[in-house]
Amino acid sequence: MNKFQNLSSCTAFLAGKNATVDGSTMIARNEDAGGGVNAKRFVVVNPQDQPSEYISTFNQFRVKLPDHPLRYTATPNADISDGVWGESGINTDNVAMSSTETEFTNTTMLGLDPLVADGIGEEAMLTCVLPYIHSAREGVKRLGELVTNFGTCESNGIAFSDSEEVWYFETVGGHHWAAERIPDDSYAVAPNQTGIQEIDFNDAEHFMYSDDLKEFAESHHLNKARKGFNFRDIFGEDVQADHYYNTPRVWYGQKMFNPEIEQDPESRTMPFTRVADHLISVEDIALFLSSHYQGTEFDPYGQTGTEESRHRYRPIGMNRNQEMHILQIRPNFPAEQAAIHWLAEGVNEFNAPVPFFANCTDTPANFKNTPLRTTTESFYWLNKLVAMLADPFFAEHDLEAMTAVSESRKFGFANGRAAVAAADAEFKNISKDRLTDWHNQVNEKVANTITENVKDLLHQLLLMRAEKMVPTFEKGGEL
Repeated sequence: MNKFQNLSSCTAFLAGKNATVDGSTMIARNEDAGGGVNAKRFVVVNPQDQPSEYISTFNQFRVKLPDHPLRYTATPNADISDGVWGESGINTDNVAMSSTETEFTNTTMLGLDPLVADGIGEEAMLTCVLPYIHSAREGVKRLGELVTNFGTCESNGIAFSDSEEVWYFETVGGHHWAAERIPDDSYAVAPNQTGIQEIDFNDAEHFMYSDDLKEFAESHHLNKARKGFNFRDIFGEDVQADHYYNTPRVWYGQKMFNPEIEQDPESRTMPFTRVADHLISVEDIALFLSSHYQGTEFDPYGQTGTEESRHRYRPIGMNRNQEMHILQIRPNFPAEQAAIHWLAEGVNEFNAPVPFFANCTDTPANFKNTPLRTTTESFYWLNKLVAMLADPFFAEHDLEAMTAVSESRKFGFANGRAAVAAADAEFKNISKDRLTDWHNQVNEKVANTITENVKDLLHQLLLMRAEKMVPTFEKGGEL
């Protein structure tokens, strides 16, 4: 296996504009890193800070970058000695990018078009693409050119969105790729496996792909179907591990958004896109990305099923969650007020996303400064601490602690919504020359409010945990 592959394994969610409650496009993802800790920061990259040439410290990928980059938000690693890993962001033209979802190409394709050790990978994609695109469609084209020309060191899925369109881009082998526009009325769940199914090569409005994709498959006899061109079946993997690690996440997502449909958690044929039975909100997406098969025998915190069933499938909310982003481009607002980068950090069962207006020039200190050692002055580490204290309570089904976590999350959701509504109401009174500074202040205020709430939760859990210590003893009547 290529040594650069499978450094992270995440869950992504995409929703078209007619699938959401307010007509927003939304792309979202958990960034899940191996080993449990891969500390993250939230920053704004201003044009003067964008390099003219990108040289990866991860795998030595190297490319000259265009002039005139746009400003953009990003969630890079705290330690960039082994690469930037920008991962998610929105630029000043309100184009969003989430990169990337680790995927796997089958061995036949890898033999015919091997991965390229020093090709572009997840670590570099956001930095080399997002500042230079003015639409989601342009994002697909730019990344496609980079993969074609330089190759890629991994198999990945990448999401792009603007106010009108949502696209999902998948690489297979070293130089091949395809992208599908998510139907406006639909959502998609992507869980570490190739997702795109039938490609219509006559529908340029909804499909893009590497120039020789169809001919390559034909010349090497890769398509086993008697008719059609199923990208997933031709290039993706279908191994036993998929049925425990990947497909159950699709099943649970589709169970949440289409509860009327009965499916097998291990089915490899579940559709990539569906029309939900209701319109989708930011909260819906956040709850999906923090889910762990609640209400089923597969919930690791559950009280039903068996010990085996509770640990059979890989959950979505889990110990390896590092950050969760929901990138929302809203309709019916001027461009300067349309984009919100919702961000949660730490383990998602225990947190709530904070809304940041993306048209800003800076981020709060406790979000942009993440040291490599634990401290409550870092939002990332604060949430990690909460998770470490809360997890044993959930395993013990401690109602008091579980209620405290639930109330804290509700506070975060409510205050995030309140901050957005207040800013939207005030926006019309803010002059354009003051706008980005005002967004900085709005972002700072909501971040401080939610940070203090998380600190309160940490304090509550610490006191509760103290009562659970093994060496305890009740005081006597005179002591």
